[in-house]
Amino acid sequence: MTNSTTNEPEPSDSLKTFGLVHKACRKRAGLTQEEFAPLVGYQPSTVASIEQGRRLPPRAYVERAEEVLDAFGVLRAAAKYATRQPGLASWFRKWADLEEQAVTLHTYECRVVPGLLQTDAYARAVIWSVPPLPTEEQVEQRVAARLARQELLSARSEPPTAFSFIIEQAVLERRTGGDDVTRGLIDHLLEVNNHHWNVELQLMPRQQTMHAGLDGPVQLLETPENEWFAYSEGQQTGVLISDRKDISLIQQRYAKMRSQALTPEDKASLLREMRGAL
Repeated sequence: MTNSTTNEPEPSDSLKTFGLVHKACRKRAGLTQEEFAPLVGYQPSTVASIEQGRRLPPRAYVERAEEVLDAFGVLRAAAKYATRQPGLASWFRKWADLEEQAVTLHTYECRVVPGLLQTDAYARAVIWSVPPLPTEEQVEQRVAARLARQELLSARSEPPTAFSFIIEQAVLERRTGGDDVTRGLIDHLLEVNNHHWNVELQLMPRQQTMHAGLDGPVQLLETPENEWFAYSEGQQTGVLISDRKDISLIQQRYAKMRSQALTPEDKASLLREMRGAL
């Protein structure tokens, strides 16, 4: 859900709670927002957004606030439960919050088209495909949350987020939802390719003798503070990865996959060929 006047997501209860705790700690320290902001290296408007529950606090912000306000670990503890988006799996919410702040986001998928690139019809087909069957209300909530996240693809943010997607060719050839849904999906991917200069989309060809992604789907992101995180998801689970050695390994694998996948130009030709065959 988006606030129509500010174009920002509506505050969640957990974000509002963190904001109230933060405000109480700041006032205990006898600081105004204008006085506090330079001490943590952020703008007063950012402090205001966090205290009003409109913005997820970056990890670096929380750590600096803890030190400046001598908060006895209270802010750090509250930040662990701060999340924004309903309609998303619980294990994915923390990653979704990090996505909103990312300056770089890399995604490799071998199961489904990533949520940031899905159409309404494809999202519904994916949701209906996996037991247990959801209620209509659950479907609407999940689809709305998934499509709302696609605002992240906009190049209007400062700086614009740089996206890289690598998708297995077989994912599209599966024709999830049927031919009509697949046609719409391919048209959407071509449109994203043509109109979003900050998005690079590659396909991993069906026949690939060397493949650096055989361990499964993975995502990587870089925060404005140049911290890197990774995320790996499986059946009913999701793991947020922050260990630097693990991140380095995943970055090496992703870099290798980018060299193994089709170039953006060859990918566009293949998508048009697949579209014509439907």
